[in-house]
Order: sequence, then structure tokens, then C-alpha cells
Amino acid sequence: MKQFFLQVFAILWKDIRCELRSKQTWFSMGMFALLVLVIFNFVFDLRIDDKATVAPGVLWVSFLFASILGLSRTMAMEQEQGSMDRLLLCPVDRRAIFLAKLLGNLLFIFVVELVALPVYIVLFNLHIFVGALVPVVLLGTVGIATIGTMCAAMAATTRARELLLPLLVFPLVVPVMIGAVRLTEALIAPLPNEPPWLGLIIAFDVIFLGVSTLAFQFIIED
Repeated sequence: MKQFFLQVFAILWKDIRCELRSKQTWFSMGMFALLVLVIFNFVFDLRIDDKATVAPGVLWVSFLFASILGLSRTMAMEQEQGSMDRLLLCPVDRRAIFLAKLLGNLLFIFVVELVALPVYIVLFNLHIFVGALVPVVLLGTVGIATIGTMCAAMAATTRARELLLPLLVFPLVVPVMIGAVRLTEALIAPLPNEPPWLGLIIAFDVIFLGVSTLAFQFIIED
């Protein structure tokens, strides 16, 4: 078990150091998320009575699109530079590779989200505490990153990976997107008798985390 977590940490630290040197993924994801928020803010005429119905969807659409951009780029770089092939030649547990990639993607996405959240609240003039949104954002991001990491590994070896990745991810993340949007809406304008969206997201994260961990070793070998 100790050897497993050492492998995870080594791969994760390698990805972090590569990103700190280039800063391409963080910069492109952050700029994209902010641009989506600004564009939607000007496109929609948000009055006081429709903020709760539109603003949560805008937030999660920007997060999802920015995540897809980052996921596509990180896995593509591994394939282009041959890093994944060299990693597979090492005596490394395939589950450790998946967990390290997932943690790296979570870190990259969550940093971008922490920057975008205050901008989102200011642009849409929402009276909400950022700390209340953080758990919802974290749970939703785990679901997106889990599915995205697995699908990025599937699409990375194809020529049309930029087109294939969204087609694979979008249908699978529908449940977590619906739950995250509804939870965010409930924080902005609480409604009575809301379904247990939090339980749905947690169940989604747990199920797909287990399935993705088991399936990744077969996907990456292909």
C-alpha cells in the first residue's frame, strides 16, 4: 500500500512540475472559464427574479467547458511527448496512474474554479457566501474529473480526440451536472421539498470512481 501511494505521489508531482513550468493548461482553462462567465453575463438580461434559474447553469457550463479543455490538453501532451508509453513500461500499478492523473486534473480544475467563483458572484451580483459553494463545487468537480480522465485516456490515441472527448463526456456527466446546478440554485434561492441532489452527486462520484479505476487499466493498455 505504501508503494502504491508513493507511485501516485511521484506521478502527480511530475505532472504538477510540468504544469508549473509551462502554465499553459491553467492559463487557457482560467481564461476560457472567465470569458464564458463574462459573455453569458452580457447575453442574458438577468433580473432579480431569474438569477436563481439562469446563473447556476452558467456557472457549471463554464466549469464543464473549461474542464474539457484542460483534460484534452493534459492527456494529449502525454501522448505527443511519449510520456505515457514510457510510464507504461515501468513497473507501476495502472490504478496508481489513474489516481495520479485524476488528482492532477482535480487540482488544475479546482484552482481555476476558485479564481472563477468570486468573479461569478460579482458579475451576477449574487448574495451568497463562497464557502457555501465550495463543497458543491468540489463534489461536482470530482464527478467531471473522474469521467473526464477516463474518457481522455480513451480519446487520446485517436486523431479526432478534441472532438471525441466532449462526445464521450457530456452524456455521462448529465446526472452530476443536474445535481450540481440544482444544489447551486438552492443556495441562491432556497426552495422547499428539494430532491436529495447531494446524495445523487455523492453516489455518482463513488460509482464512477470505482468503475473508472477498474476500467482504466484495460483502456490504457489499448
